[in-house]
Amino acid sequence: MEKHLIALDLDGTLLNDDKIISKRTLQTLKIAKEKGHVVVIATGRPFRVSKQFYSQLELDTPIVNMNGALIHHPRNKNWDHLHSPLPKSAALEIVDTSQQVGVQNIMAEIRDQVFINEHTEHIFNQFFLDGIEQPAKIGDLRQTLYGDPSSLLIHPFEEGIGQIRGALDENHANIVDHRKWGAPFHVIEIIRSGLHKAIGLQKIAKDYGIPKERIVAFGDEDNDFEMIDYAGVGVAMGNGIQELKTLANEITLTNHDEGVAAFIEEYLNIPTPILTND
Repeated sequence: MEKHLIALDLDGTLLNDDKIISKRTLQTLKIAKEKGHVVVIATGRPFRVSKQFYSQLELDTPIVNMNGALIHHPRNKNWDHLHSPLPKSAALEIVDTSQQVGVQNIMAEIRDQVFINEHTEHIFNQFFLDGIEQPAKIGDLRQTLYGDPSSLLIHPFEEGIGQIRGALDENHANIVDHRKWGAPFHVIEIIRSGLHKAIGLQKIAKDYGIPKERIVAFGDEDNDFEMIDYAGVGVAMGNGIQELKTLANEITLTNHDEGVAAFIEEYLNIPTPILTND
C-alpha cells in the first residue's frame, strides 16, 4: 500500500476519556509505521504537555502544536520549523478586553515559557504546567510578558464564554483567531489570525512527498475544522461535535471506543492486534 500521512489530534481523539492511549491504538499505530505510513500529532496543546505522547508513540516526525502557531521537529533541530506568535501589543489589548468582561485567569506562552496573570489556585497551575522546564512567571501580564506570545489561554467564567468570544470578534477579529477547548477545560485559546492545523499538515506532507489524497486526519473539536477539511480523508470521532461530523468524509467510533485504531485497521488493512495482559 502507498504511504499515507496519519494526523492525530490528542484530546478527545487519540486519548481516551482517561487521557491515555489505549494498548490497541498504540499497537495499531506501531504496525502502521512499520508498514511505512507517517504518523504525526496535530494538537492545540503546547509541546511540553504533548511530548509524553510523542515519546510513547516513538515518533520521529514533526509535530503541530498550539493549533499551528508552532510547527517543529523535536528530534531534528535543523528542520525548517515555523513559529508564528501574536504581537505583544495585541496580546495585551486582549488581556484588557478580557478583564473588562471578567475572567478567572489568563495565561500566555512563548513556546514553552509560561506567564500566568493571577497567582491563585487554578487549573492553569495544574494540567497546564505539566512538563514545564522553566518556572512560570506569575503576575500582571502587562509587566511580566517580555515578548510576542505563541498563544493566549483565557479561562472565563462559564456564563461569560459567549461574551468573551463576542468581544474578541468585535475588537480583535483582524488580528487573532480563537477556539474553545472541549471538556474538561473550558478554555478559550487565542492565536494569530490565519493559523490552524492544516498549515502544519500541508508542510509536513510536502516534506514526505505525500499527496493530499493520502492524508488521513482525525479530530473531534472546532480546532480541527481546517485539518479535517484539508485532508484527503477527514475523520470525525463519534464523540466529536456535530459541525465536524457534517464536514468530515468519515465518522469513526468514539475516542473511548478506540475509534482511531478501528478506522486505521479497516482503512489501511491492518489486522486488529492481539493484546496480552503483560
